[in-house]
Amino acid sequence: MKKVKIAPSILSADFSKMGEEVRSLGKSGADMIHCDVMDGVFVPNITFGIKMVEDLRKVTPLPLDCHLMIVNPEKYVEKFAAAGADIITVHYEACKENLPFVLKQIKAAGVKCGAVINPDTPVDKIADVIPLCDMVLVMSVFPGFGGQKFIPSVLDKVREIRAIADRLGLDIDIQIDGGINAETAALARAAGANILVAGNAIFKAENRAERISKLRA
Repeated sequence: MKKVKIAPSILSADFSKMGEEVRSLGKSGADMIHCDVMDGVFVPNITFGIKMVEDLRKVTPLPLDCHLMIVNPEKYVEKFAAAGADIITVHYEACKENLPFVLKQIKAAGVKCGAVINPDTPVDKIADVIPLCDMVLVMSVFPGFGGQKFIPSVLDKVREIRAIADRLGLDIDIQIDGGINAETAALARAAGANILVAGNAIFKAENRAERISKLRA
C-alpha cells in the first residue's frame, strides 16, 4: 500500500493571510498544498491564478499541487509550471480528446501531471491516459465550491482506477477531493486512494496538526 498523504486545499484558507496559513500547514504536517484554480467558466466560482502560486512558492517548500478547473488549460500549463507548481492536474471534461496532449505538455514543462474526472464521468473516459499520469484525481463532489457533501458512489471509480494501475504495474497516486473528513478518508483509503484533499476539515480544526494526523491514520 502506498503511503497516505494529506493535501490541504487552500480554497478554505483565509485569503487575507495566505502566507501565514500555508506556513501553518507545513508546521502541522501537511504533505503538499492543494491549489484550486477556478475560472468562473468551467466551474461557477472564481478563485486565484498564477500569481498566487508564484507567491506561495516563496513561503513553502511543500509540493504545490495545482488543480486547474479552467477551460483551455493548455494555454496556462507552462505559466503555472514556471510559477512553481510541482503537480498540475487537468479535467477530462475541460480537455476531452485533447487530454493526452495536455498531459504530455505538462510533463514537457518539467512537472508531474494528472487527469481529473468529475463524479459523473466514467473511468473509461480516461483509461487510455492513465499510463501517462503521475496521479489521477477523482472528484468526490462536483467542483466549484468547498464544504460539499461526499458522494459515496465515486469510491467505485477509485477502485477501478487502482485496479487498472495494478494490472498495468503503474506506481501512480490516486487523489480524492471533496467532503473528506475522518470517516470518508477511511473509506477513500480502503478503496485505494492515497492522497486526500481536505479543506474545511483542516482549516476549521482547532488543532490542525491533530486533524491532519487523524486523516492520515
